Amino acid sequence: MDNAVLQRTIKLLPQYQAKQIKATLELLTSSNTVPFVARYRKEATGNLDEVQIREIESAYHYQGNLSKRQAEVSNIIAEQDKLTDKLRQQIAAAQTLQEVEDLYLPYKQKRRTKATVAKESGLAPFATYLLQLPNSSATALQQKAEEYVDSEKNVPDVAAVFAGAHEILAEQFSDNADFRRWIRQYTEKNAHFISQVKTKAEDEKQVYAIYYDFNEPLAKMVSYRVLAINRGEKAGILKAHLEVSDRPIIWHMAQQVLRGTTNTAAQYVQAAIEDAYKRFIGPAIEREIRNQLTESAGDQAIAVFGDNLKHLLLQAPLKGRVVLGFDPAYRTGCKLAVVDPTGKFLDKLVIYPHKPANAEKRKAAAPAFKNLIEKNQVEMIAIGNGTASRESEQFVAEVLKTIDRKVYYVIVNEAGASVYSASQVARDEFPEFNVEERSAVSIARRLQDPLAELIKIDPKAVGVGQYQHDVSQKHLGEQLDVVVENVVNSVGVNVNTASPELLAHISGLTKTTAHNVVTMRNEVGNFTDRKALKKVPRLGPKAVEQSVGFLRIIGGKTILDNTDIHPESYSLAKQILAHFGLTLADVGREKAKNTLQQANVAELASEFEVGAVTLQDIIAGLIKPGRDLRDDFAQPLLRTDVLTIADLKAGMALEGTVRNVIDFGAFVDIGVKHDGLVHISQLADHFVKRPSDVVSVGDIVHVWVLAVDKERERVQLTMLPPEEKHG
Repeated sequence: MDNAVLQRTIKLLPQYQAKQIKATLELLTSSNTVPFVARYRKEATGNLDEVQIREIESAYHYQGNLSKRQAEVSNIIAEQDKLTDKLRQQIAAAQTLQEVEDLYLPYKQKRRTKATVAKESGLAPFATYLLQLPNSSATALQQKAEEYVDSEKNVPDVAAVFAGAHEILAEQFSDNADFRRWIRQYTEKNAHFISQVKTKAEDEKQVYAIYYDFNEPLAKMVSYRVLAINRGEKAGILKAHLEVSDRPIIWHMAQQVLRGTTNTAAQYVQAAIEDAYKRFIGPAIEREIRNQLTESAGDQAIAVFGDNLKHLLLQAPLKGRVVLGFDPAYRTGCKLAVVDPTGKFLDKLVIYPHKPANAEKRKAAAPAFKNLIEKNQVEMIAIGNGTASRESEQFVAEVLKTIDRKVYYVIVNEAGASVYSASQVARDEFPEFNVEERSAVSIARRLQDPLAELIKIDPKAVGVGQYQHDVSQKHLGEQLDVVVENVVNSVGVNVNTASPELLAHISGLTKTTAHNVVTMRNEVGNFTDRKALKKVPRLGPKAVEQSVGFLRIIGGKTILDNTDIHPESYSLAKQILAHFGLTLADVGREKAKNTLQQANVAELASEFEVGAVTLQDIIAGLIKPGRDLRDDFAQPLLRTDVLTIADLKAGMALEGTVRNVIDFGAFVDIGVKHDGLVHISQLADHFVKRPSDVVSVGDIVHVWVLAVDKERERVQLTMLPPEEKHG
């Protein structure tokens, strides 16, 4: 670890103690994973979570890159014999990569410019002469310029001399780091973001109508508007630019250069200043700011996507139920698949309840569907929310009325199901099934265990984002992988049932070692204790250390293997039990729960010479082995009857499931064909900066209908009771 970079990181992150940052980076640079450090090294880091640990890691990497670039730039300028002590200090003091690049700009190898040509023609001395602002008459300046006329150097007359000097000065002013820094800050503070519709642009659905004549202070631009306008530009419908008054900017530059001088030479220099801003600095700063806006907006969109994905993956599983997955369709028929409580496939069927199927097929659909339910004692039906979903819901609701026992249905977000169904993973598991039949299995399993099923799909395909195709796909993929890793490790997995795709996200495991775990499980039989993981091929001691705490063994040799207590703490766990007169047989039972809940953690920590945070985690594991944090989240909203948009009226109270959270509100499934929108202003009775502060994907919420547009099939909702609504 580079100590200089460490010190800069510490300075950059005053919200953390220096010892926290140092300890965290020492752990990470010793081949420890973020989930492992967050869960099992809390004493060392001061109880930092995954987000905080990654923030420290990211800051250290940035400072490392900054330090490297500072050295590179200093060396390049030194090789040109132009590195002064002042410039060396300025480069060393730079806080950002942008500052370093600004300082480097005058010395950067450029393509051949008009200024380059002018210098080659010997006009640099005359440009320097003008910059000294000599108190000479216009005639004297003309005479001085005549000294540089040289037809052999392509400087045929005095006009060419002045033109060349102008180019040299304009480029010099353009490369001035102080000017760029000041102008960048001024523009960020005072510019307006303007967008207009292009002449003859075709926007039939008026998707970008609100941006046809748009004017917003740059400082107030929100991320989703930036991305929407960018998309409109790419579509050839909008044109956008930053608008800022250039008078204060040029005045500032002139003050620094001319210092109040108003003679003839100053007029030439003034012209170069104006040209430098209008031709070089202004456009460059606009490109920079728009790129930064896009990057920042992309980061925000990725953060929203990541937060939605996290809550989607953390949706409560519906355990111990026989589930029928229902993949709706019109022409090709609805594909049905039944799975047992563990997700194992039981039965499948294709029915044709909707037109354009003929009357005979439609008539046969209901009896066949009912028979499949009764034959397999189905307890729950998961209906995909794609094409023909609501018509299928109507069909299911009608059939369920004819069944004596209670059978519920749930509308399941099927985004990405087709991606999974066509994947090699799905083909390997169900080689004889067609794509839609695999999709039906996936829909059923999504209800039983959303995490285990969704993990098989590229996170970008799960449909809970906003402008996801307009952001850096590389960055998006990286951040979503982080979310998946955090969720999988925070939940933990059953090593004897988990798929290779799920295991691959466990701390310390790779795709190869995850497959090796499953191969060994299939060949030798289920793992009976965590120690057996040491025998998995290519799973070394470090990988075992990093992964074992997140892998659960249910019904194994020791109850501790079904907890999130790390084996390195088993001895301590047994000492704690013995201290209270308990044994391993008591773990998870009422006796242990009642006793351990009364424990004085501070006193025990002192007695056993262990950190209080670690001790608290061990006690929690002993109280509730096999605990699943997802059980604390909202259970799926079960339905027995259907609702249509025609049934909705303003003021109607409903219950729904949050399907997507975006910057300007949340979309809620209330049981009609299209999700209703709760605008950000209708989420709470106070100012809401981010909708994610109020709702998350998977939440069950109470809403009221504000307005219904039946023609456009749009529903506006509010989460404020009628007496609290506001505009």
